[in-house]
Amino acid sequence: MRKVGTVIIGAGMSGLATAAALGKGSDLVILERDSAIGGYCKTVKKDGFVWDYSGHFFHFKHPEIERFLLDRMPGQQVRKVVKKSFISYAEKQIDFPFQKNIHQLPQAEFIDCLHDLYFAKPTDPQTNFKEMLYARFGRSIAEKFLIPYNEKLYATDLATLDKDAMGRFFPHADLTDIIRNMKQSDNASYNATFTYPEGGAIEYVNAIASEVEPSAIHLNESVIAIDVAAKTVRTNKDEYQFERLVSSAPFPALMQLCGQPVDAKRFTWNQVLVFNLGFDAKGPKDVHWVYYPDRSLPFYRVGFYDNIFETDRMSLYVELGSPHGAKLDIPALRNAVLEGLKREGVITTQQLVAEHSVLMSPAYVHITRDSTAEVNATKERLASAGVHTIGRYGGWTYCSIEDNIVEARALVTSTRNG
Repeated sequence: MRKVGTVIIGAGMSGLATAAALGKGSDLVILERDSAIGGYCKTVKKDGFVWDYSGHFFHFKHPEIERFLLDRMPGQQVRKVVKKSFISYAEKQIDFPFQKNIHQLPQAEFIDCLHDLYFAKPTDPQTNFKEMLYARFGRSIAEKFLIPYNEKLYATDLATLDKDAMGRFFPHADLTDIIRNMKQSDNASYNATFTYPEGGAIEYVNAIASEVEPSAIHLNESVIAIDVAAKTVRTNKDEYQFERLVSSAPFPALMQLCGQPVDAKRFTWNQVLVFNLGFDAKGPKDVHWVYYPDRSLPFYRVGFYDNIFETDRMSLYVELGSPHGAKLDIPALRNAVLEGLKREGVITTQQLVAEHSVLMSPAYVHITRDSTAEVNATKERLASAGVHTIGRYGGWTYCSIEDNIVEARALVTSTRNG
């Protein structure tokens, strides 16, 4: 058995950021079951196309974190882009967010939305995400976009989710904002701009990893069991005695590794199938991603990598949500995606010349009051034993990649001070 100060489970952004915050020379080991670092921020390069596992565009609120990363990416072109995103609705593109741009709808639908918004009752009881949408935005805005889109995304009934599931990532607007937006467009949101490196999201991962001793990263090493009381971790290759453990593994998986029962009804999530598609010619310009609430289309979002660096061949990511564990006919879904892209006018005469697909599960966790209560109580109990669970999946929440870095740094600071 090997004694180590800190065992970190997962070499994604959260795990690597924790190791980087501890610093080179620290007594630590990172256990990663995959053959490469990065988690869902891996990048695929094929036939001249650069794709991530999914669309990972970085939105920085902390300039010092952005500077930290850029300083460790020498020679890498990083472009800062003003986001151009739209909603495909009624055979036209509506500016995002939908609720601030209802004036762009056909007249009758605009009147419906404005009427229902005016008479919405935001003070009504809101016990779940769906009730929140109806109460704040009225029936028409909710049913034309907010509900169908988010149900395609989360692949679940929104009435099962906590009303604050999306937190700051969900764009709100009041009636005054909407009326003002009719004459002077202001569609700013938390991600009004984004940055993206020419080499893909993996470049940000590599920047973080540059602050970690390579020998501390153990690839192809899966955790089999954790004994919290004895402070030991057993893997497929070794056994470790730790002083502290930091896990970015999905919360239910960590509980199972610790020998704790998991309520499968309490912890649910969606899975996202991503098709990365490369074509021989350019497609739509001046757009970075489009949302598709139409339930007859298999995908909920399509992004355009080629419009970030203005390359001459269309490069797409196409995202499809489904309940976790659902069996997918990937060839049939691929054909449905291509037909849907043609129907929407994304594909016209372009020929598909390269492709890649990946299934991410979990992708978006289903945040409920019960899951949040259990996670918070368990995190407090584990922390008292020197075990910490962080990140989107470890914390069973919805957050940005920058948030993961902030959380990892804060954890290291608090454990040092404690």
